[in-house]
Amino acid sequence: MLHITQLEMARQKTPARAGWLAMVAALLVTPAMFAQDAPAPTPAPAQPNGPRVTSTAKLAPSAGPKYDNRWELYGGLSFMNGQAGQNLPKRYNMGGAEGMVTYWLGDHLGIAGDYRWEGGTTPLSPTPYYNRVLVTQNIFSGGVQWRGPKNRYASIDYHALGGVSRGVFDSAIKGYPGGSPVTAAQIGLYPNSSTGWAAAGGSLDFNYKPKIAIRVQPEIIFEHFGTELREFFSISGGVVYKFGQR
Repeated sequence: MLHITQLEMARQKTPARAGWLAMVAALLVTPAMFAQDAPAPTPAPAQPNGPRVTSTAKLAPSAGPKYDNRWELYGGLSFMNGQAGQNLPKRYNMGGAEGMVTYWLGDHLGIAGDYRWEGGTTPLSPTPYYNRVLVTQNIFSGGVQWRGPKNRYASIDYHALGGVSRGVFDSAIKGYPGGSPVTAAQIGLYPNSSTGWAAAGGSLDFNYKPKIAIRVQPEIIFEHFGTELREFFSISGGVVYKFGQR
């Protein structure tokens, strides 16, 4: 009887051992099955010969201009005020255009030539014939430029120019229908003449591309149409083009 009981107990333990063995086998086999089903990793493409370009390099800003150009051309629109007669009570405003060429001798010093055309209407002393009349100036000058602080974003230049301004004050008088009843001098205007002219100022150039910049240029103007030297204000804005390496 004892042998039969031990045999039955052994038979009862066998299924439990078999279950544990089956569980262990499943735990060992399952990772192997997932490893077989997982796709093989795609090999990285071979890098071509030469320097490797990264996204950081693509986004890096350009180095900007080197400021080693020989020539510089500037063209823009300008505003300037003035006085059209010795005793006229008010100044007048002119608008026009400016062109400047600079030849750079080195990193700082340059020789400049400048031309401007300015025109505007001036108020007059009380007269029954005219209210405002047109005045124009053609200005030729030359001088020097000095390049100051600079970086890849902007630069500051200083300049001094001297030359001649040709003023035309009697356009309305000559164009009066049937002939003007008064002369330019009788309504307080200067006679048509040329006089010494000078400008001192600077320019702020914002670099758009290595060879192109946007310029803002304020100045103090000196002229001598009357009996004394007078000072006025001018400002212009436009585009600078740089070319020719030193």
